Amino acid sequence: MTRDEIYEKVKDVLVDALGVDDEDVTLDAKLRDDLGAESIDFLDIVFRLEKAFGIKIPRGEMFPEDIFTNPAYVKDGKVTPDGLAELKKRMPHVDLSALETDPDVNNIRFTVTTVINYIESKLNENK
Repeated sequence: MTRDEIYEKVKDVLVDALGVDDEDVTLDAKLRDDLGAESIDFLDIVFRLEKAFGIKIPRGEMFPEDIFTNPAYVKDGKVTPDGLAELKKRMPHVDLSALETDPDVNNIRFTVTTVINYIESKLNENK
C-alpha cells in the first residue's frame, strides 16, 4: 500500500469519526486543534483504523496517554528529559522536535501525518 493510499484511508476514517470535511483533513492538520478530536474520539479513531487497515493497535501504542499523567515524565506541564526519552522510544511516528526546544506538553502535536506514519510502520512490521 502506498503512502497516498494510506492517507486516503486515514482521511476517510477521520472524516467519519470526527464529522469533518475532506478538505479539513490535510497532512498538517492537528487532530485536537484543527479537527476537534477529544479524548473519547481517539478510541473511536483507533477502532476505525484497525478495521480499515486490518491491523491490531495495542491500547496506548498510537496515543500513549499514560505518559502525560506520569509525574516522572511530565511535571508542571513540561515534559521531563525522561519523558522525552520515553516518548521517542514509544512514539517514533511522532515529530517531537518542538519538544526538544520547548518542553511544554502542548508542543506534542498529533497530526494526520502522525497517524499515517504510525499506520505505515504497522503495515511494514506485518510484512
